[in-house]
Amino acid sequence: MSAVVQPAEAEFLPMTEDRLSEVMALEQLAYSHPWTRGNFSDSLRSGYQAQLLQAGGTLLGYFVAMKGVDEVHLLNITVAPAYQGQGWGRAMLDGLSLWSRSQGAQWLWLEVRVSNTRAQRIYERHGFRTVGQRPGYYPAHGGREDAIVMSLKL
Repeated sequence: MSAVVQPAEAEFLPMTEDRLSEVMALEQLAYSHPWTRGNFSDSLRSGYQAQLLQAGGTLLGYFVAMKGVDEVHLLNITVAPAYQGQGWGRAMLDGLSLWSRSQGAQWLWLEVRVSNTRAQRIYERHGFRTVGQRPGYYPAHGGREDAIVMSLKL
């Protein structure tokens, strides 16, 4: 059963090294092939845009994105399984889009597993379009899985 959190209770906070244990617990719960703590630490050290979405001290989700010259690349976006289907993924995409525009980005890019049709639908509803495919991009049980490349004109 999902817990429901009201939008007015939620806030974005910077992801910091001292919150990574909490992030890792959620990452491991949400994915069969989660990022490592090192992936998150490296992202923070590199100055990537890394934000937590929380409400009342509960971590609802997070995202990590890398700024380029005139684009932003979404590297990881995660909503806690107990809070999926409540619009938090869209809220994080909205926050990321606003930040990206403020940085002068013209495009937002991402990869998504071919098998993750739920995420693909969320991205499409947000305005992302499929622009290509990367063969064997993701690790998968017993091999590799292709990624769909999507972009959003900001």
